[in-house]
Amino acid sequence: MRHSLIASLFALLSLGAGAARAQDALRDQAKGLFEPIPKTAPALADNPATPEKLALGKMLYFEPRLSDSRTFACATCHNLSMGGVDGGALSSGAAQLAGREVQTVFNAVFNKSQYWDGRAGDLKDQVVNSVMANPKAMLKTRGGPMAINPSELAATKQREIEQLRTISGYGDLFKKAFPGEAEPLVYDNIGRAIAVFEATLITPDAPFDRWLTGDDAALSDDQKAGLKLFIDKGCSGCHNGVNVGGKSYAKFGVIANPGPEHLPAEDAGRYAVTKNIADRYVFKVPSLRNVELTAPYFHTGSTFDLGKAVNVMAESQLGVKLSDDETTKIVAFLKSLTGKQPEIMLPILPPRER
Repeated sequence: MRHSLIASLFALLSLGAGAARAQDALRDQAKGLFEPIPKTAPALADNPATPEKLALGKMLYFEPRLSDSRTFACATCHNLSMGGVDGGALSSGAAQLAGREVQTVFNAVFNKSQYWDGRAGDLKDQVVNSVMANPKAMLKTRGGPMAINPSELAATKQREIEQLRTISGYGDLFKKAFPGEAEPLVYDNIGRAIAVFEATLITPDAPFDRWLTGDDAALSDDQKAGLKLFIDKGCSGCHNGVNVGGKSYAKFGVIANPGPEHLPAEDAGRYAVTKNIADRYVFKVPSLRNVELTAPYFHTGSTFDLGKAVNVMAESQLGVKLSDDETTKIVAFLKSLTGKQPEIMLPILPPRER
């Protein structure tokens, strides 16, 4: 009896040691592919943060008077209470002026470029090149990314500056944020200030990050199994790095066309930017950080079902048919990528006087 109990104890200890070794091996593999979100905002090249610039950028992010109609702000499309997106289906979202689903502003600072087609190199460029202020300057169809009249875009930017200049409080704020400049209230400085604020919109401390840095209990068994599937099936070939994506471009439909619902023929993706035939139907690989909060999915906003999105990607990109159990476990892993959401106190905007 005693020998039987000892044998059972050794068997249990052996199983536990085996599980620990397997977990350590999975973590070592994951560390070679992913990085945790840092707990502090990264510095922006050629755009140092100051308290004054950050405060101004936060105000401008919520400032609807930057728009032609004085009703749209950055926060309209990138709602910080809704995962940094607008949460609307493509067909009904007023903000999707380019015919594509809004991408999250959270952790966007870690992306290789901005927009689905990568036409903006960084956060400042994304703001400066935005034509949200003038819907007439953009296509509202599901076609190419933009149809911009350059002179109309320039006029739109000038109207934004003129509207800000009717609000005397902004004059002093721009002078404090950009000291030493003869005329600080210029369009590029709007982009610089908003970029500094957007760089603070990071979501650290996700369960996956805690597990990656040594907290064995941060992930459930299903989430660990989902991570292993995510790596073994090939998802991590594109979705890797600190943002679990966002650092490369890929053709949508490498193995099989996902169908017109997800990939309408008239939207040629990055080709509209580069005019390189190899870039037809190529898009920036999206970040999967906080993905459970950023539905609907794909550049078309064609599904709110994360499991369906996983299956479409597995079949079209990898040529893999997942079982229901595999899909469930991968979705469980993806939900472990939801980090601590930024807590933002709304700014008080200066009043308009005329």
